[in-house]
Amino acid sequence: MKNSVRWAFKALILSVSLSIVFGMFSQSLFPTMPAFLSVLIIFFFIIVSVLFDMIGVAFTTMSKSDLNGFSEPDSPLFETLSRLFENKDKISSFCGDIVGDICGILSGAGGVSLVYNMNFLDMNVNFIATCITSSVIAGLTIFGKAIMKGYAVQNCKKVAYLTAKIIYSFQIKKKKL
Repeated sequence: MKNSVRWAFKALILSVSLSIVFGMFSQSLFPTMPAFLSVLIIFFFIIVSVLFDMIGVAFTTMSKSDLNGFSEPDSPLFETLSRLFENKDKISSFCGDIVGDICGILSGAGGVSLVYNMNFLDMNVNFIATCITSSVIAGLTIFGKAIMKGYAVQNCKKVAYLTAKIIYSFQIKKKKL
């Protein structure tokens, strides 16, 4: 229980810090950005949110027998996978809650900024455009997460292995630097 509370406080500090950094970044960029670029960045945030949510679900779904089913248990890649599995509650929280939620907030803020930049003179049109934009962003995010959660549950080993492989490749590059 003590470790859970400690992780929760770390997650709080991390999420507030990342929200401030990304919020400042997006608020300074979105107002000066062309509409098509804003839309691309909104889609980027949606995709990142969906992918990280998928990773969190995959590790949450994965069992010890899934981990033991991997070949090469003596490899450094398996060590990375094992470490991730041992911390799957933190992985799930970080991926789904911290990254996923921050990206959701940023995509929503991007949508509001996009409508604001369209400079609708009629407040009713502005209101309708804001409602439609935020609804489409929410719908796409929920749609993507629903599809990828199903995929993550059915293919938790593949998702976990690929995640470990990506993290491991960054660890190797970091050691070379």
